[in-house]
Amino acid sequence: PLPTPTVTLPPPQAPNPATSILQQLNSNASVNDKKRALKNTKKTKKKSASQQVAAKDLGRWKPMDDLALITGILQTNDLRTVHRGTKFSCKFTIQEMQIRWCSLLYEEPISRIAVLAMRNMHPELVESVHSKALFSVAEEELLGTIKSNEIPTLETFQELLNKNSSVFYHSRTAKNLLNHWQLMKQYSLLPDQSVQSLPKNDNILSFSDAEDLINDAELAEPRDEALETELALADRKSKKEIRHLENELNRWSVLVDSLTGIGFSPDFDNQTLAAIRGRMVRFLMRSQEIVLGRSTKDSTVDVDLSLEGPACKVSRKQGSIKLRSNGDFFITNEGKRPLYIDGRPLLCGHKTRLNDNCVIEISNLRFVFLINHDFINAVRQESAKMNIPLN
Repeated sequence: PLPTPTVTLPPPQAPNPATSILQQLNSNASVNDKKRALKNTKKTKKKSASQQVAAKDLGRWKPMDDLALITGILQTNDLRTVHRGTKFSCKFTIQEMQIRWCSLLYEEPISRIAVLAMRNMHPELVESVHSKALFSVAEEELLGTIKSNEIPTLETFQELLNKNSSVFYHSRTAKNLLNHWQLMKQYSLLPDQSVQSLPKNDNILSFSDAEDLINDAELAEPRDEALETELALADRKSKKEIRHLENELNRWSVLVDSLTGIGFSPDFDNQTLAAIRGRMVRFLMRSQEIVLGRSTKDSTVDVDLSLEGPACKVSRKQGSIKLRSNGDFFITNEGKRPLYIDGRPLLCGHKTRLNDNCVIEISNLRFVFLINHDFINAVRQESAKMNIPLN
């Protein structure tokens, strides 16, 4: 057997403290680098997200919206006031308005495009945006110098506008100042006006209580018996006319139906097999076979469709309706254009069965086919007794 070699291992060395400190510092430095890189990626992501939002809203924000936003913020210095008082082309949230304002201030490409678009606006559109500008605090203070008990005119506001032209917005007119002053007076916003405070006790006046107070005040007023009597007579007369019109309504509906052909119930005699009813005319079928079409000087048909309405597209011999011995009616299309039976087309050379109350449409002319069931049942019984074969 071969001798096993002996391997001598070097004695374990003690760890160098300087080397371990360097390794720890290197590891800490790598961790710090990773944290710094992670923060940078987060910042770039946030920046790209804000840029995406700004680019996404670029199509929603129109030049007139940017001009209204800039004008409102310069007037009030309050984004919430602009959001409440300015009417944009679409509904924006406060966050969207804040992002757009920051984009106009700090995003050079978006700001350049917005300024170029606002410069290309029509002067009338620019004037309409400026005319709707919000009133600043200084402007409302000047309007408050006119007392609420006064009756100012346009000349008063024009004089106020001329004296303080540097304070008022350049698009203000005397009429705008008058309208805004009237609104301030209506809502008790003038300095010499005071708003009544709520009662200090716990019983705060509700809407129902206020309504009861108004009703009690109306009842406390002196009653005008002559006026109340006149109003009662007028009310009674109006109700009588309404009742009379309601009674007349059924008569008028029957009259209209009889004139237009709607709801008309034909009274068949012993010689009428069926009827073709339109809006204007009614054709009675008293023979076993009839021809439908358009009558001319050279040819005549049993049913002249031109009597119902415009029949320039109807053939001279459009079709025929025939009664078979079993009591069934069949229509045959002999014209160039198709017929429609209950909405189904019937081409040239084809025929189909006609049912009771079916609709026949011929070149935008509509007819309802009605069958005299008493007569047809008698025909069927006679044919059954005589065993007449079907045609």
